[in-house]
Amino acid sequence: MVTRVSTVAFEGIEARTVDVQVQISSGTVAFTVVGLPDKAVAESRERVRSALLASGLALPAKRITVNLAPADLPKEGSHYDLPIALGVMAAIGAIPEDALGGFTVLWELALDGSITSVAGVLPAAMAAVEQRHGLVCPEPCGPEAAWASSELEILAPRSLIQLANHFKGTQVMRRPEPAIMPATHALPDLRDIKGQESAKRTLEIAAAGGHNLLMSGPPGAGKSMLAQRLPSILPPLSPRELLEISMIQSVAGLLANGALSNRRPFRAPHHSASMAALVGGGLNARPGEASLAHHGVLFLDELPEFQPQVLDSLRQPLETGEILIARANHRVTYPARFQLVAAMNPCRCGQGTEPGYVCRRQPNERCIAQYQARLSGPLLDRIDLAIDVPAVTATDLILPPPKEGSAQIAARVAAARERQEKRYSALKATGVMTNAACPPGLLEDVAQPDPDGLSLIRDAANAMRLSARGFHRVLKVSRTLADLDGEEHVRRIHVAEALSYRAHADRRSAA
Repeated sequence: MVTRVSTVAFEGIEARTVDVQVQISSGTVAFTVVGLPDKAVAESRERVRSALLASGLALPAKRITVNLAPADLPKEGSHYDLPIALGVMAAIGAIPEDALGGFTVLWELALDGSITSVAGVLPAAMAAVEQRHGLVCPEPCGPEAAWASSELEILAPRSLIQLANHFKGTQVMRRPEPAIMPATHALPDLRDIKGQESAKRTLEIAAAGGHNLLMSGPPGAGKSMLAQRLPSILPPLSPRELLEISMIQSVAGLLANGALSNRRPFRAPHHSASMAALVGGGLNARPGEASLAHHGVLFLDELPEFQPQVLDSLRQPLETGEILIARANHRVTYPARFQLVAAMNPCRCGQGTEPGYVCRRQPNERCIAQYQARLSGPLLDRIDLAIDVPAVTATDLILPPPKEGSAQIAARVAAARERQEKRYSALKATGVMTNAACPPGLLEDVAQPDPDGLSLIRDAANAMRLSARGFHRVLKVSRTLADLDGEEHVRRIHVAEALSYRAHADRRSAA
C-alpha cells in the first residue's frame, strides 16, 4: 500500500505541487528516496529516522521507498522532511492515514523531532489556497502563512509529537495570526542634509516617477546620504506590492519569525558582488539583490567599481522588470521591478572636476574619461536622471537645518503617484503604476508635449543624438514633472528640465 502526502517544489516564487509517495514493503532493509532529490533531500532520511526515534517510534526493518512526483522535476531544500516522516508514520499506523488528506506540508525536522523554520512558506500557503488545502508548517512560520487567506486552515506545531497528537484528536492547536515586523528605527530624513538643494529636487522627481538615478560627485559630497533617504519619501506599499515583496523574501528565507515588513526594500550590495549575487542564480537558483529590491530601491555605490559584466546583467531587468534564470534542467523567473540609484566619483582620484585640481598621473580629462569608460553606453542609456553632486562647503554645514524634510516632500510625491495610478488605471494599463514603467505605446497619449515643448524636444533630440530609448525616457521624466506641478499637460518647461538631466547622462556616455 502507498501513502501520499502533498508538498511543494519552488520555481522562482511559484510553488508547484509535489506528491510524496511512501511505500513500505518486504525485502532488503533500505530507505530510498527517488524523484530527482538534491543532497538536502537525500539527507532527509537520517533526519527522519532520528526524529521518529526521538518521538518514540522506530522504522520497521523493511524496505522503505519514497517517490517525489513528478519524478522529472528537480527537488531542492529541506522542507521535504515532514512530508516523508508523515508518510512513514501513516504507513506504519502511527497516525490515521486519512488525516493527511487535504493538507500541504513543509517542515524541516531536527534530530530530536522539533521544528526548524523553512523558506517559502508564503508561496506554499498561496498554492494551498488554490488547491483548497490546509497547510502544515513550523510554528515560527505560522504568522507568515496566515497572510495567504483568512479561510486557510493552518497547523503550526512546535514538534512532531504535537502534530501527531493533533491528528489523533488529543490536542488542538490554535490558528496563528498574521504579523507585521515592528519598525525598529525611523527612516533617515532629508532634513539631515544641508545644501544639495538641486540633488534633493532630483531625488523628489525620481521618487515621484520611479525613475533611475545616477549621482556623480567627489567623495564626501553626500551621494550615499541622499540615496539612503530616498525610501523616506517613497509612498507606502500597496497590498499587492506587499504580497509580491513578501513572497520573494519568503523564498529567500528573509522573513524573521514569519512577520512581513511594510517598508519598501532598500538593497545596497558591495561592489565586489558577483553576477549571481546581483541578479540571482547559483548552483541552486536563488533571488538576487535585484529581485530582493522589487518595488524598492537598488543602490549601487561606487558604480564603476562593479565588474562591467555584472552591471550589464542589469540591462534586461531594467527594461522588462523580471529576471529569467535558465539552467540545463529547469528555468525560473523572478520579478525585479526595482528603482536603480547609483553613485560614483567623477574619476579614480575623485577630485578631477574640482577647480584647480591637477591629476598627477595624466590630464584631468583623460583620467575622467578612462574611469567613466567602465560604464557601458547601453547601461547609461537606461538612466533617466543623471546629476552632478558638488562638494558641500563649510558655509553650507554651519547653516541651520532646512525647514523642509522628508514628510513635506513625501506628500508631494504621494500626490504625483496618485495622479499616475488614476491615469493608468483609466487606460487599463495592467501592472503600470508609475511613469517610469509606462510602455512606449502609451507615451503619445499620456506625455505628448505642447507645441513649444514638442519643438524643443525635436531640436534637442537631433542635437543630442538621442536614441529611441533616450527620447522615451525624456518624455517619461517630463510627464513626472508635470504631475508634480499638478498639470494635466506636459509643457515646454517640463521638457527643458527633463532634457537637462538627460544631457548629463549623454555626456558620460560620450566620455
